[in-house]
Amino acid sequence: MAASKQEQATDICGDALALGLPSSAHAHSGMLALGVIMLALGILYLALALRRQPTRRSWSRWRTISFTLGCVMVAASLYPPLVPYPHGDFREHMLQHLALAMIAPILLVLAAPMTLLLRSLSVVHARALFRILKSAPVRFLTNPLIALTLNIGGMAALYFTPLYTIANHSPAWHLFLHVHFLAAGCLFAWVIAGPDPAPHRPSVPRRLVILGVSIAFHATLSQMLYAGFHTTVPAPAHELRGGAELMYYGGDIAELLLAFALVSTWKPRRRHERAKRSASQPRALA
Repeated sequence: MAASKQEQATDICGDALALGLPSSAHAHSGMLALGVIMLALGILYLALALRRQPTRRSWSRWRTISFTLGCVMVAASLYPPLVPYPHGDFREHMLQHLALAMIAPILLVLAAPMTLLLRSLSVVHARALFRILKSAPVRFLTNPLIALTLNIGGMAALYFTPLYTIANHSPAWHLFLHVHFLAAGCLFAWVIAGPDPAPHRPSVPRRLVILGVSIAFHATLSQMLYAGFHTTVPAPAHELRGGAELMYYGGDIAELLLAFALVSTWKPRRRHERAKRSASQPRALA
């Protein structure tokens, strides 16, 4: 009984995948537009970084390389011939997901683009941008739990609701999901380990706990996907398992990189500094 159901599901998956991902002119133009935007952002970042070189506070070349690689990765992931799987293969989708939602956001965020922009703007415009960063909507979005929900919750909704099938037949939804995962990945990386200023960012230990929760949820989702547990993804079993493995191991690599970036910025107060500060304070009279 279970085997016959699996065979029927595989047949249905094969019929559904024959349709492939959205291949209309609108879908291709949307992907092309997103890739062009990312390349344009990379050129703008490079121009601002080069503009800082003659000044005393020159910009780090490593951050420039990081942002450039992030933009190139986003653009390359949207170009199907560069993906080592056939068009419509679920593993192709998963590689795109890893690039857009996990690897590229880390490279983009660690490049500190907001800091570069603040240094490049005039004082008036920089203060206006900083007020936006301190506004209530940004404070809400930069809450680690909100960023975690947008990141992990989006993946759960995609693979365990009809959203994946809907996106496969709707170029607009397909493009929206790409943009959402890129934005959610950047938001989560910024909140957890971004060098750019963030309003009311929690302490490093709390962020490590939130990152640990993210790792646990990500591993659980990939294992459920591997087992085909209540998933609505119309893919053959071997593609589903292959995509789940990419999600599991690729996600581990990305999250370890994010954890390393977070710990490398951690500067806990040393005991002798606290003792020196307390000794400099006048003692209370007995």
